[in-house]
Amino acid sequence: MFLISLAAAGASAFFGYTSTRGFVRRKLRFVEAVQKAGVPILAGIAATVAAAPVVGILPFVGAGVAIVFGASVGVGVASGVRDIRENRGYLA
Repeated sequence: MFLISLAAAGASAFFGYTSTRGFVRRKLRFVEAVQKAGVPILAGIAATVAAAPVVGILPFVGAGVAIVFGASVGVGVASGVRDIRENRGYLA
């Protein structure tokens, strides 16, 4: 059971980080509100709250998976904003 939960946490963290970073880089490039300091924290909290009911239904994962997913979304937002500010990578 532990390995299933660990795999779910890793997969959700990877998906949350990569999809959020790409979304911020592509779609929110010209939105100034996303570049404020507290936005990654708010995005992470919102993702954790949104993932909590899903995690509550699944019997083999716990609240830690939702927390890891929320943290990865927050880090993905922060990384995407940093890419925009520093003009790093392919931004199209």
